[in-house]
Amino acid sequence: MEQRTLGSQGLVVSALGLGCMGMSDMYGPADEQESVATIHRAVELGVTFLDTADAYGPFRNEELVGRAIAGRRDEVVVATKFGNVRKPDGSFGGVNGRPEYVRGAIDGSLQRLGIDHVDLYYQHRVDTEVPVEETWGAMGELVAQGKVRYLGISEASPATIRRAHGTHPMSAVQMEYSLFTRDAEDGVLETARELGIGFVAYSPLGRGFLSGAVTSREELPEGDVRRRHPRFSEENIAQNLDLAERVRAVAERKGVTPGQLALAWVLARGNDIVPIPGTRRREHLE
Repeated sequence: MEQRTLGSQGLVVSALGLGCMGMSDMYGPADEQESVATIHRAVELGVTFLDTADAYGPFRNEELVGRAIAGRRDEVVVATKFGNVRKPDGSFGGVNGRPEYVRGAIDGSLQRLGIDHVDLYYQHRVDTEVPVEETWGAMGELVAQGKVRYLGISEASPATIRRAHGTHPMSAVQMEYSLFTRDAEDGVLETARELGIGFVAYSPLGRGFLSGAVTSREELPEGDVRRRHPRFSEENIAQNLDLAERVRAVAERKGVTPGQLALAWVLARGNDIVPIPGTRRREHLE
């Protein structure tokens, strides 16, 4: 497995990471035993970069990742996030970037993950009611305390990235990026590169479209959040399936799978980009 450097502070990860969200949330029922086996297999294959968040589950995904990495902490780089508030019943409670919330959130994540520090800690969403400098001041305290090694932000504007990075050095910006979704090219990637910040691409397989895992809206299980996503709406899905078919045709000419082609495209956009495709099954991982 190739390694890539995120940012200028020394964070090195596998060129492909593993998004763990779907193992506990968003995509319908999951098999926890198979999910843990998938994480173990990923590590065997050289994937060291695991992505989770306290909001996934909520909370259950960090616990699952913690069980999976027990006894092999030194083999993995753990990234988790705070700021998207989820209540115990699963409902959303808004976004919170207050310093006191940051300090409590990290302690909860460390306990659930069963580790003494998080390698990469993201502000999951920006709290528009709190100056980002205040949030990042608190995050910088966590680095000084040894609870966190590197910092990142998810779904932030170029201006916000600059302000956060000016408060404490940032190692990674996370944003959706794929053949389907190019919003990061509207200033975010440029800003990250100017400041020496790495880029982590989530949903590089287009939430299942680009790998061929989704071929109709009806096959999405009840409880799958994609049923409410505009990309999968009845008025959009036919056009998107047509685009995915073009990717499949190119992949066939090259003798690879559509998923391989989609990931290769993201990887080729720059050595400072690390895609984190998600899966819950060993067969899809491989």
